[in-house]
Amino acid sequence: MPLIVPSVLCCAAVLQRSDNSVLLVQRPLHKSMGGMWEFPGGKVEPFETPQETMVRELFEEINIEVSIENIEPFTFVSYTYDHFHLNMFVFRCSSWTGDVILKENQPNFVWVHPKDLDKYLVPFADEPIIKALREK
Repeated sequence: MPLIVPSVLCCAAVLQRSDNSVLLVQRPLHKSMGGMWEFPGGKVEPFETPQETMVRELFEEINIEVSIENIEPFTFVSYTYDHFHLNMFVFRCSSWTGDVILKENQPNFVWVHPKDLDKYLVPFADEPIIKALREK
């Protein structure tokens, strides 16, 4: 009999600067996959569109303000971890206001060129995002 795991719907942002570098944020050490690097984002709340989630999460997590008009669909990831299944809308954004300020106990952040992303340990679900960045 197959194992049934809960499904989680979330969003992630590829914030890309004019020099093509993208933002990675280090996961808080006390959380699952702590210390790994990820694209910022979070869970879609009830009655919220994925784009609204991105606007909210980027401000709550890293103090960046974006408008829905500046968020473009980039890719979609579906990945099953041991205890949950992740469905993740991924958006690209190259226009925002504010400076990155870590607001949720994240240890660090870094701007990385896509060719150097393999130097960072990321959750398995983020690997397709890196692959898509290198192809596009």
